[in-house]
Amino acid sequence: MSLEKILHEGKQEMLNEAVESVQRARLQHYEMAGPELIRQRLDVLLSLVIDAVLQRNLAPIIAHANAVATERFEAGVDLSEVQTAFNVLEEAIWMRILKKLPAGKQAEALGLVGTVLGSAKDALARKYVSMATQTHTPSLNLQALFLGSDTF
Repeated sequence: MSLEKILHEGKQEMLNEAVESVQRARLQHYEMAGPELIRQRLDVLLSLVIDAVLQRNLAPIIAHANAVATERFEAGVDLSEVQTAFNVLEEAIWMRILKKLPAGKQAEALGLVGTVLGSAKDALARKYVSMATQTHTPSLNLQALFLGSDTF
């Protein structure tokens, strides 16, 4: 079975798994959004991931990640919530690949998915942090990431 076939035929299963994982994570803003909006957002992201993997083009998913960062930042959503949504989708895709793709083809497939989602998560974080450093926000406390930094 090819990677393309695995991604297209397994899209609904991967989407279902990602939605369930987001709901289990009990993310404040995602719970408020509700399951239908979570599904819609993850469906868009999954479609972009599949397209990027198959077309070897990161531009659309990077543009989407930047738009998501802006939208979620302005809505007061913590970066960790958005990153969690991206992460659970990545896990669902990886699990599908590991179940369905022959072992000899898994490394390349996982590398492609990792590159696409890694690039998207990087763009998301850079955009979010860029906005956060221009405006004080309670949803991003960089000092907490660097304990002991106050001693410099």
